[in-house]
Order: sequence, then structure tokens, then C-alpha cells
Amino acid sequence: MISACRSAVRSSLLRSALLALLLALAPLLAGCSGLAARGEEDTMKVLVWNVLHGSNDVDDGPEKALAVIRETGADLVLMQESYDIDGDRPLLGAWLAEQLGCSQWQGDSPHLCVLTRYEIAERFTHEPWHGVGARLVDDAGRDFLAWTIWIDYRDFITRALRDAPDISDADLLESEFVRSQRLPQAQRILARVEALGHTDGAVPLLIGGDWNTPSHLDWTLDTARVYLRRRPLDLPVSRAMAAAGFEDTFRAVHPNPVQRPGITWSPLFRTQGEKAQGFERIDRLYLHHPESGRARWRLEPVAAVTYPLVWEDDAIPVRERQFPSDHGAVLIEMRFVETATGE
Repeated sequence: MISACRSAVRSSLLRSALLALLLALAPLLAGCSGLAARGEEDTMKVLVWNVLHGSNDVDDGPEKALAVIRETGADLVLMQESYDIDGDRPLLGAWLAEQLGCSQWQGDSPHLCVLTRYEIAERFTHEPWHGVGARLVDDAGRDFLAWTIWIDYRDFITRALRDAPDISDADLLESEFVRSQRLPQAQRILARVEALGHTDGAVPLLIGGDWNTPSHLDWTLDTARVYLRRRPLDLPVSRAMAAAGFEDTFRAVHPNPVQRPGITWSPLFRTQGEKAQGFERIDRLYLHHPESGRARWRLEPVAAVTYPLVWEDDAIPVRERQFPSDHGAVLIEMRFVETATGE
């Protein structure tokens, strides 16, 4: 028992030392205030991340979230669950913006935040729980639109299939629009950006967030053969995004869902009660290309990765985890591509 205690102490000290090192190196790592000198003017990095209750569920959570963002070198963070920090500091997004020397837009949303080193030229809102957006201008004067979103978590479809493996396809799909409101909420987000002219303009449009449902690009015949609790189904939320002209940026870079599953749910909780968790890619970034003939530039996904790069041992208590969220973060690197007028 003494040996086990010593081992636990050494493990705890090692994790504390790692956090201290990350924070000490933070000014040297790429972050909002440090990216202008990278010499990569034609690329940007977009991080989509649900930070879980303002990162309050783990010790030093906000500081750990800050270290993750700096490690990724994100130019833009589309954040969910930007809550107040332990009730005695500002909303997490506002605190992170102060630490990074960035701008942020959360408006009246209780948890959605656009955090960026770029200029926020215009601000947009939808339903406070479901959508906040902005028009951003990069260092070269190129503008684009970015929305952070969140939709209904209830009746997670993978969990529904786990609990009722013989459920029919039709009944299973009702998880998306009967037993939850994910599809109607996604449709209202699409209606809002369309009404604002964001889908037929001359600049790219990004919509990223916590969709709380997998993609039809991941529920295929091949993945159903490999992974538990999958079926080849046209899942309606991701289908609605595709029908509206949006490209799934992670799948644009990694088209094979067997080889690159991109799972973001859940590195923190491997089980729910005594049952295995339903592991899925529920955090996604979508890109709508500008209208042909009007665009002076477009965005092209060139790299994609999920964080944490290595999941921590599930035996580590939640409070002691280094990665402070139950959602993995998705980092998409995108390149600005100039287009000829009248393309």
C-alpha cells in the first residue's frame, strides 16, 4: 500500500510539473497574440471545442484550457460551454481573450463564444443557446464568417442504439427530431444564416460546434463492420448541412472514417454508469464556399487533428486530468486561396 501511495504521489507531482511547464512556456507557444509572426499569412487554424462547464470540472481547468489553445496555435476558437470560472472570475471566453490578447464575442449567449486574434468586424446572434457568429478580417484584410453552435444533447443516438440494439432504423432516427430537437435546431441555424445572406455572399462561411450527433459520413457500411453501435444510415443533421452546401472539413482532409475516425466523444468519460460510452465524432467544423463568380478568396482545408493527441488513463481521477473537457477538440488548418474574378 505504501508503494502504491508513493506511486500516486509521484504521478500527481508529475502532472503538476507538466502543467507548470506548459504555463511557463505559454508565452513562447503559438497563441492568439503570437501568430502574426509565424510567416504563414495564407493559412489559419480553427479550433472547435466544447470546454465543459467553463473547464471547472478539473483542477486548474481554465489554465489547462489556456495551455491547450496555446499548444494548438489556433487563430480562431469556436467555443461552447464558456461559463463563468468558479463563480469568481469572468466567463471563460472573456478570461481566455484577456490572457491571449485576443478579441471575443459571446453577446447574451450563456455559453457560446467566438475567440480570435482577428478583427471582429460584425457580430451576429441567433438563439442564445444555439448560435453566435461574427464577420472576421484577417491580417491581409480578407474577411470570412464564423459561427459557433450547439444543439440538443438529449437521446444521444449512439446511446439509444446501445440500449436498444434491435431498434428499427426509423425509430432510431427519431432520436434526432422526436426525442430531441437536434434536427429542428440545426434547420433553424441554417435558416438564420441564409436569412442574413451568409450562404450566398462573396466570402467563406464556417459553422462549427458541438452537434451532439454523429455524421452520416461516419455511419457507413464499413464503419458498421468495424465499430460497435454503428449502422449505415443517412443521419439527418449532417445530411441537412450537406444539402445546404456545407463541406465537413475533417472528412475533406481524412475521407476514410475507418482509418481516421476523429472521435471527440468522450476522452474524459469512457463509461456511463456501468455501460460503455458511445464514442463518436460529434464536434465538427463545416465550410460553405462563397458564391462562384463573386469570391476573391476561398478557404481550403489542408490538415485536421483532434486533441488530446493521446487519451489519458481512465483511472486518473477527473479532477486531476490534464485535458479539462469531456469533448475532444478539433483543429482544422485552412489555406486562403485567391480566386480570379469571375471564376
